[in-house]
Amino acid sequence: MSTIKKVPAGAGAEWLLGAFSLLRKAPLALGSLGLIWGLLSMLAVQAMALNASVGMFLQLALALLAPLLFAGMLWAVREVDQGRPAQPAHLFHALRSEHSGSLLATLLPQLAAAAVLGFLLFAMIGADGFQQLREVMGKLQETAQAGGQPDPELMRSLPVGRLFLWMLLLFAAVIVVSLVTFVAVPDIVFGGSRGFVAMRNSFHACLHNLLAMLVFYVLLFIAFFMMSFGIQLLSMVVQLVAGPTAALWVSNLLLMAVLMPVMAGAVFHAWRQMLGGDAAAAPAAQTHFEA
Repeated sequence: MSTIKKVPAGAGAEWLLGAFSLLRKAPLALGSLGLIWGLLSMLAVQAMALNASVGMFLQLALALLAPLLFAGMLWAVREVDQGRPAQPAHLFHALRSEHSGSLLATLLPQLAAAAVLGFLLFAMIGADGFQQLREVMGKLQETAQAGGQPDPELMRSLPVGRLFLWMLLLFAAVIVVSLVTFVAVPDIVFGGSRGFVAMRNSFHACLHNLLAMLVFYVLLFIAFFMMSFGIQLLSMVVQLVAGPTAALWVSNLLLMAVLMPVMAGAVFHAWRQMLGGDAAAAPAAQTHFEA
């Protein structure tokens, strides 16, 4: 088991500052990796308009590949940290890695949480309440698309108390899953841990450093809000020039180009500080695909 270190609360700020520092060292190289990931996500969403089955399949496939792509982002971040250039091929490095099975295992907590929460929602509101919830959500979506105001009576017809309790359970599940997986991917890729061992290490390390985690998430929320605000301003200009579709693409791709390298950089620094990892011990990445 990796050695878990106690870090001060201010370490959460250091992780985020370190991530932005790495992004400044190679903005185009790291940003292009986030851009590629964002492009894949947008293409999967757009495929829904052409064929719902194909679109859902592509989105499911991309969701399954998410830990592998994030591992690739971490690999690129490690390369930049050690003074080597990040390459587009790094994003797909984990697809041909011996760690791919362990990386896919990090999806299990999310799947388990989704299954348990779905069962609890059905048990708490029943079949009739579940059907009513679907109808209300459908009407609210139609109203939003038409640009109208939602009818308050729709919400009053729902079992609000039980839904609020379920939302609290959802919030708790999100916290637990985030603790279990926060530094699990770098512990697999750089620490050599197996999937479940890495998730156990991540959970214990995050519990041991809850104050640092809290500081990090608060600052990340503020940074995300500021990034989103700036990108939305830019997308408004694009919308005036090229239309709403182009603005949607620009805003989503720019957000991914910044957010994913920042998240990878922060997780990389967090893993190195909390689990005492030595990323330099991992073999250097190849910058091309083998035939």
